[in-house]
Amino acid sequence: MAQGFNPPGVWGPRGRGFSMGVAQHAGRVIHLTGQVAWDEEERIVGPGDVRVQTEQCFRNIAAILSAVGGTLDDIVSITTYFVDRSDLPVIQEVRNAHLRAEAAPVSTSIMVSGLGHEDFLVELTPVAVVPQDRFRAPG
Repeated sequence: MAQGFNPPGVWGPRGRGFSMGVAQHAGRVIHLTGQVAWDEEERIVGPGDVRVQTEQCFRNIAAILSAVGGTLDDIVSITTYFVDRSDLPVIQEVRNAHLRAEAAPVSTSIMVSGLGHEDFLVELTPVAVVPQDRFRAPG
């Protein structure tokens, strides 16, 4: 599990589910493609519902990390792309439900004019570090 920290003298996360810095532990760095609200058949899950779409993103992320022995607690950094500023609190709420405060990654959120499909409302791009003792080579 990554070690997040929030030093004094800078602004802080104030319960928004991220850390100002993360000390990366030893392990295998896993870069994930941006995850969107597609199921395994590339059907959009939750058209028009950012909560359902964000949940699907986390299901996809968990499945990918599990394939190499990782968990959501191994995420050290996450970039969130979203199309509607009013959706950000919901996205953060879902993220906080999936990412434990003591393992909160660093985070960047970027509002964009659109994503890869007109029905996508959110895309999450994480980086994880899976400890060597849990890592399983893909395939």
